[in-house]
Amino acid sequence: MASSLTSTFQTSNLRSVFLGERNVNCVSSVPVNRVGFLRKAVVCKESRIGKQPIQVPSNVTLTLEGQDLKVKGPLGELSQTYPREVKLEREESGIIRVRKAMETRRASQMHGLFRTLTDNMVVGVSKGFEKKLQLIGVGYRATVEAKDLVLNLGFSHPVRMAIPDGIKVKVEENTRITVSGYDKSAIGQFAASVRRWRPPEPYKGKGVKYADEVVRRKEGKAGKKK
Repeated sequence: MASSLTSTFQTSNLRSVFLGERNVNCVSSVPVNRVGFLRKAVVCKESRIGKQPIQVPSNVTLTLEGQDLKVKGPLGELSQTYPREVKLEREESGIIRVRKAMETRRASQMHGLFRTLTDNMVVGVSKGFEKKLQLIGVGYRATVEAKDLVLNLGFSHPVRMAIPDGIKVKVEENTRITVSGYDKSAIGQFAASVRRWRPPEPYKGKGVKYADEVVRRKEGKAGKKK
């Protein structure tokens, strides 16, 4: 058995069964001393999102100090601390690129994530974001009182939510809520908190839902067939 493992591989000519042609498979003559498994090196590809450049408008100011970035625009100011796996580079044309500082799996995971977070910061302080909600149900309505959002969702008492700083809430026709601001994560968190009070139910669709949300409806229980 050992002598067969240490023998060398020779060039073999095999005839194709289906095509009737002779194929030559050349294998290098390397002695095999032991049986084992070969580990392949993991190659981390560059993120398609992470390698995209970020356009910075003229009304946005960037301040980079080490791994800390501050973005200031007409709508507000945001800051972000980056991990050591990624780094920021600003080119002469004004665009920003987020690059990997090392070739590891975690660096590949952080690459696309922090490129998206950086782009959200630039867009947020220059243009802003908004999230729209809709109330569906008899007697469901919303109003803004001072810095609170008051919701009537069928409970025995109205729900009062404090509006965080940097977020604007607008109510139209008592049932349409628009949450806007420059921090995309804060907007999404506040909108999700509003929706959590009364998620849309699948039978009649009553509740608080996003304006672009599609609620999958279910058929109610059918009566006894005659």
